[in-house]
Amino acid sequence: MVPALLSYPAWAAAPPPPTDKAPRGTQGLACAASQTVVQDKRQPGRGNERSVAPVEIRQVRTEEYQSAGRLVVAAYRALPSAHLSDDYAAELADVVRRAAEAEVLVAVEDEVVGCVTFVPDGSSPWAELLEEGEAGIRMLAVLPSAQGRGVARALLNACVSRARQLDRAALLLHTTPWMLAAQHLYDTAGFKRLPERDWSPVPDVPLLAYRLSLT
Repeated sequence: MVPALLSYPAWAAAPPPPTDKAPRGTQGLACAASQTVVQDKRQPGRGNERSVAPVEIRQVRTEEYQSAGRLVVAAYRALPSAHLSDDYAAELADVVRRAAEAEVLVAVEDEVVGCVTFVPDGSSPWAELLEEGEAGIRMLAVLPSAQGRGVARALLNACVSRARQLDRAALLLHTTPWMLAAQHLYDTAGFKRLPERDWSPVPDVPLLAYRLSLT
């Protein structure tokens, strides 16, 4: 297995190593897991060799707000469930607001290919059911064409490192029952199901809680 080449900000210098592959049949979900961040560039006559495409994880830049927002909407629209209302699509696209009220990280290759919102604590308007000492993760998404290369795992690792830097006791997030690749990613990263903090923002959209203890 070829190791991932990742460029992290200082506060995300030592993410935990990936532990597993995404299950078959989960391509096209908003979050996809993989062991490595690689880009398939097979050349004729070279068998199955693959070259590594490094991905940089960092805070979003002003000029990337629109492209990051479009990416998140595109990833959610690719989900196998018609649950994305116009109002929620507008919220997903509003990286300007999220960057002001939380922290938005992006994964960059030649372009922005992934995005996640890190919620430092319960005082943020983007916090969902956070308790004292917890940080949150919202809207983890990878461009559909970039899924399956470990981009989501790299973004998740950066959020874990950021929470540790802030001395948070745990990370909390919510996902939907149809985000199977996301659930696999969280399971292999050590998150545990927390059914008592499941909730539903609108009818027919149940949100499943996952929590990672950092203590």
